[in-house]
Amino acid sequence: MDGIKEYGLRNVSSHCSISEMDDYDLSKLLDKPRINIERKRSFDERSLTSSARNSFEPHPMVADAWEALRRSLVFFRDQPVGTIAAYDHASEEVLNYDQVFVRDFVPSALAFLMNGEPDIVKNFLLKTLQLQGWEKRVDRFKLGEGVMPASFKVLHDPVRKTDTIVADFGESAIGRVAPVDSGFWWIILLRAYTKSTGDLTLAETPECQKGMRLILSLCLSEGFDTFPTLLCADGCSMIDRRMGIYGYPIEIQALFFMALRCALAMLKHDAEGKEFVERIVKRLHALSYHMRSYFWLDFQQLNDIYRYKTEEYSHTAVNKFNVIPDSIPEWVFEFMPTRGGYFIGNVSPARMDFRWFALGNCIAILASLATPEQSLLLLWIL
Repeated sequence: MDGIKEYGLRNVSSHCSISEMDDYDLSKLLDKPRINIERKRSFDERSLTSSARNSFEPHPMVADAWEALRRSLVFFRDQPVGTIAAYDHASEEVLNYDQVFVRDFVPSALAFLMNGEPDIVKNFLLKTLQLQGWEKRVDRFKLGEGVMPASFKVLHDPVRKTDTIVADFGESAIGRVAPVDSGFWWIILLRAYTKSTGDLTLAETPECQKGMRLILSLCLSEGFDTFPTLLCADGCSMIDRRMGIYGYPIEIQALFFMALRCALAMLKHDAEGKEFVERIVKRLHALSYHMRSYFWLDFQQLNDIYRYKTEEYSHTAVNKFNVIPDSIPEWVFEFMPTRGGYFIGNVSPARMDFRWFALGNCIAILASLATPEQSLLLLWIL
């Protein structure tokens, strides 16, 4: 397992990651004019020749990437359980980059799945599922049972020849913020593993079913919220806390939507799962309407917001979030094309974050949170 394996990528059949829920008529989009995009070459001429494309020898850059990925593997009792966040011997201050982060492992996991190596992904899913069952405390406060770790580290004792896992649920993070996105990424990765391997047994195990229900219990619980979106603190996801995303960040809402759809496809319709299935369906409808109506921004919507009246009372209010038009930054008018649109960074009472966040918008396309028409308009922004 420690040795360097053959770097050639295996040819595996592709699968749709998530089943479609909405009956969109995609045939109407075929009549629209194609987008003319000039692509720059990313490899040298030798890699683009027909002989190179038809050969089994990968480009040296791909081989180097696989070698670096395998060097970053983390083992627990001789079994690979993930990859470290950063592999850099030149840096003296490693901080927590020598740990396995849930969100950071996802692209590595997808690479292993596409290369026909699902075992490491399965080990990761099971190991993090075990960590979910740990008692989690920050000072004297106990975290929810369904919280997934942000990261974990394997400590090797060469004398006793034992391995120990130390998990971080936010108690060591800057600002002591629990990871909201970890649980969503875990559900999404479980769905990707199931679709890639065709193995339904892992997702159907009582442990995985319970793990999904615990994560969903945290997100679907009823409280004082008047919106179907999730209220989150800074630093709860991969967006740096200095970016200031407190509120309802687009990345979390898109991941939430995608995780709900994945869970809907994997939960059993038994006595325990049926209730969650019904709650998921209701939340998906409310969440999709809210995001497509209030987070979506195009040139027309921008002009409408600019003309909003403030301090409106009654259910007929047009300015539902009491957004102050003077708070719209000037750069938005220069950034927004006449044709195109995107999901803005945050929407909360009296505040709209008009910044563009690529990850949240791209996930919105993958998860079908964006309608087909909105997806095309998003590509104009890209």
